[in-house]
Amino acid sequence: MSEASYTTVWNNCLQIVKDNIPPQSFKTWFEPIKAVKLTGSILTIAVPTHFFIEFLEEYYIDLISKALKRELGRDAKLEYNVKVISNEKPVQIPHQSTAEITNKTLPFPNQARQIANPFVIPGLQQLKIDPQLNPHFSFENFIEGECNRLARSAGLTIASNPGSSAFNPLFLYGGSGLGKTHLAQAIGINIKERFPDKIVLYVSANRFQTQFMDAVNVKNKLTDFLHFYQMIDVLIIDDVQEFAGKSGTQNAFFHIFSHLHNLGKQLILTSDKPPVDLQDLEQRLLSRFKWGLLAELRQPDYQTRMAIIRAKCYNDGVTLPEEVVSYLASRVTTNIREIEGTLNSLLAQAIFNNKTIDMELAESLTEKIVSRNRNELTIDEIQKTVCEYFKINTELFLSSSRKRELVQARQIAMFLSRNLTNNSLATIGSQTGGRDHATVLHAYNTVCDLIDTDRSFRKYVTDIEKKLKPQ
Repeated sequence: MSEASYTTVWNNCLQIVKDNIPPQSFKTWFEPIKAVKLTGSILTIAVPTHFFIEFLEEYYIDLISKALKRELGRDAKLEYNVKVISNEKPVQIPHQSTAEITNKTLPFPNQARQIANPFVIPGLQQLKIDPQLNPHFSFENFIEGECNRLARSAGLTIASNPGSSAFNPLFLYGGSGLGKTHLAQAIGINIKERFPDKIVLYVSANRFQTQFMDAVNVKNKLTDFLHFYQMIDVLIIDDVQEFAGKSGTQNAFFHIFSHLHNLGKQLILTSDKPPVDLQDLEQRLLSRFKWGLLAELRQPDYQTRMAIIRAKCYNDGVTLPEEVVSYLASRVTTNIREIEGTLNSLLAQAIFNNKTIDMELAESLTEKIVSRNRNELTIDEIQKTVCEYFKINTELFLSSSRKRELVQARQIAMFLSRNLTNNSLATIGSQTGGRDHATVLHAYNTVCDLIDTDRSFRKYVTDIEKKLKPQ
């Protein structure tokens, strides 16, 4: 087989992968890979290390398999060849020049003088540095899903070898309540368990700013403040977007960041936005935020929401009916914090009012907490919107015709009916031309598959969902 053939096959697979994972994940895990051979339906790819194989097999093999089967058929197989790829640069973390470090890193003060700990109240006895970590925010309590898999995997890698991986700094970003603080602290907790002698510190950007302002107003305290932070082995700064517009704080953090990174210490940062969208932050800081790995935490999907609810119920010693778990997972979709808050309210209602947790109680409570959206939709409205989108006659849509465009429209309508309403599979099928629940389930799985691999198809579904959302 010619080089062009196996290169073309792999490039086509990469296009599908690229459409389905975050850009930084693609850059980290797929750009270093090269196709080297195609024998029949077996594609051989060269990867830099055995760790790449383990990571791909654990987190991306389903997507790769689907893409490969589209190119080579049902018998497609993938083989790995571990070797350094000569025309690729190894993963490197940029460092400052020696001159820049020398000019901008302040010298350590006389070690005979005690450096003040900004986490100790003046007048009280100074203790060992408290990492400021919440023991509840552990990896055991962090539910993994497609929405956070890359970030969690990177966190585990960092915890096993802090400061020595390519993920330094680790920059976690995403909306409120999606688990950034939990994951950042979980990494810190895991590091302390593995390396008890390492100095780990979690601090919010707001508290860092307050400590800096206190230090500015006292003679010699600013120098102590800087060098206290320069002694940390693993520094976790939460909500770095709060440094925006605070030039003095940014300058202090720049010195601390540069010093720690140059010494191979681990930095973990969280933000509600990626660096490219942060405003009023110095460019020299933003460029350093991009040195390691940018990992986004997204809204949890349905399966992840189900797992979160089950895990919380287990931890609280409560058993919920499966239909209630499914209802909550489909109804409360914004973020993890809202899911936990709704569940807490439900448990409190049941305990204080001596009620059984059933669908009636769940529906009554979520109606008050969650904005009205999905329950207002009907199967008929979904079918009408799908028909209008594809310009299909409703009678043909409900007919037994097997034309490709009609089958596709029906499958999308059944998929959305399952996701956006509380109707059973049997009900959805009966209102879609008298079909049975097995047909609906097959349609749902087919659409899930196509969403994962077909960019155009995914756009159809996304466009229709937007039309169905209330204004």
